[in-house]
Amino acid sequence: MTDAPLVLAFDTSAPHCTAALMRGGELITSRFEEMARGQAERLIPLLEEVLEEGGASWQDLSAIGVGIGPGNFTGIRISVAAARGLALGLDLPAVGVSQFQALACGYDWPVVCSVAAPRDRIYLQTLNDGTRSDPAFGLLDDLPMPHSKAEAAVIGAQAETIAERTGGRVLQPRYPLAEAISRVTLQRMHNVSLPAPAPLYIRPADAAPSKLTPPTILPETQP
Repeated sequence: MTDAPLVLAFDTSAPHCTAALMRGGELITSRFEEMARGQAERLIPLLEEVLEEGGASWQDLSAIGVGIGPGNFTGIRISVAAARGLALGLDLPAVGVSQFQALACGYDWPVVCSVAAPRDRIYLQTLNDGTRSDPAFGLLDDLPMPHSKAEAAVIGAQAETIAERTGGRVLQPRYPLAEAISRVTLQRMHNVSLPAPAPLYIRPADAAPSKLTPPTILPETQP
């Protein structure tokens, strides 16, 4: 039995349920299932199937990796809550990995990472350029991006259009999503100051609380 760390990573931030098991830098097994709903019921059984396929158990794990978005709000909450619960129950580190970080995994030069959002909008973040820029959300024409002289490469949604503006070239993700999350987790799992995974929403929820005054159910008691 090798002493290399064993990482289980998963993501439900889009209409899918995906997971990967990796020991050291070697992918053992992975699964990807498209689904518009039902991730909450499917996730744990899927993880158990991945562990069984990899000949491992929950007790063999060294860390949990989880996709934190951006993406579907409900899906993100499902996977983040599962990761935090598993990490607590198994006494393991849990690492939250954004879709931007997963897209850029394996590249060490400036890359603009984009993720499709509702109503023709996108989520955008530039990585590996020496800055700590925050993710942005909106229509492509309204979002800031590197100057064309930067020749930043582009991965993700509307990549061709973005590459024309940055002077860079279009790249493909080096790894499938769950495997990329596993690899980033391996890099960061020993960081003792790493915060617990938290959803990366970026944009406000589509459904907002009602601004109407709630009805009085029972009258106040007079003194």
